Amino acid sequence: MGVQSNVDTSGKELTIKVDGRFDFSAHQEFRDAYEGISTDINNYIVDLGNTSYLDSSALGMLLLLRDHAGGDNANITITRCNDDVKKILTISNFEQLFTIQ
Repeated sequence: MGVQSNVDTSGKELTIKVDGRFDFSAHQEFRDAYEGISTDINNYIVDLGNTSYLDSSALGMLLLLRDHAGGDNANITITRCNDDVKKILTISNFEQLFTIQ
């Protein structure tokens, strides 16, 4: 399991990639991926293409990212979800809070 982050060349977009299981064991790594990054970020992408599983603590981490990014004004896209991950996000009504692709 690992979390990587990358700011694009414009300095406005942060991509956070989660590999493996997205659960409580990823909490600190996930927070470190966006905390301390320039406040000029206005677009966040959470790439779950290599995420095999997520649990309720992962949902909580996504909500903390949303709060950090501006709450209702946050622009966060969750991308490349497999069917199981997308189902969990849908059941949790996260499509109302995030753009899910």
